[in-house]
Amino acid sequence: MTEFKHTAEDIYIGLDIGGTKCAVVIGDANFSIKKKVFFETRVERGYEAILAEFQKHIDSLLLDFSDCQLKRIGISCGGPLDSVKGMIYSPPNLPGWDNVPIVEIFSKRYGVEAAVQNDANACALAEWMMGAGKGTRNMIFLTFGTGMGAGLILNGQLYAGTNDLGGEVGHIRLAPDGPVGFGKAGSFEGFCSGGGIAQLAKSIVSEKLKNNQFVGFCSSPEMIGEIDAKMVFLAAQAGDSVAHEIIQISADYLGMGLSLLIDILNPECIVIGSIYARNEELFKPLIEKVMQREAIPSALDVCRIKPAELGDSIGDYAALCVAIYENKF
Repeated sequence: MTEFKHTAEDIYIGLDIGGTKCAVVIGDANFSIKKKVFFETRVERGYEAILAEFQKHIDSLLLDFSDCQLKRIGISCGGPLDSVKGMIYSPPNLPGWDNVPIVEIFSKRYGVEAAVQNDANACALAEWMMGAGKGTRNMIFLTFGTGMGAGLILNGQLYAGTNDLGGEVGHIRLAPDGPVGFGKAGSFEGFCSGGGIAQLAKSIVSEKLKNNQFVGFCSSPEMIGEIDAKMVFLAAQAGDSVAHEIIQISADYLGMGLSLLIDILNPECIVIGSIYARNEELFKPLIEKVMQREAIPSALDVCRIKPAELGDSIGDYAALCVAIYENKF
């Protein structure tokens, strides 16, 4: 058995609940993760079995760190949920999680406060407290991954809205028609998400092949179904003109969406994750042209657009930051 040597200190536990995998992290108020444990969710087991596995890992970690004082537990999970009531309400990736009183379950078992936030808000906390938005009072975090969600830091506090729907920017309609995201054609998520970019690419490539135009990364109609966002960005990085055309469209709408957020919320910083963070060199010059045209100049002047800094570790830090947040600020 591994021996752990610690000085007595306050510790925090973060739980990251996902449809495919889950994680438990234990760390301190300086965002230092002492240890983390991953396990497969296996949603077919039902939420009670999954929560029991969380508790097993927490119990083991608390034994390893028995000379430390557990202060708080933070939970990051996909919505819908109610952060005030501490309830999870049937997230699409967690079938059977209907009206789960997640905060009460963990606070009662471990005798400490617990808090839950949706994953976009939790990631916003992480990038604000220790990442690209550190030191700001007004920051927006955009996921730009599988979907397009946002976490809002306003006047130095996380803003979740009246019923945790603050920041659902993916639902904003940016065009009368277009790729579908968040159940709406032409939405911000439709143009600016992995799934939306794949839809856009399939549509454009299909039209070009019908007109006997050459597409370097997809040479036949039979290959269209295989197109995904990663394929488009790899082709663009290799200089493919059709891939650049697709990214130009996504970037135009990203610039419009960012301009709306800048005009309405006047942030110091917008931090963008996942697809943007990995492809900033392709997006940045394109979105800057749109924002110069669309945003209020004096609001744009004080806002920086930055790639997220925490990368693949953001889920670990997000859950930990939910635990630390109310005690630290």
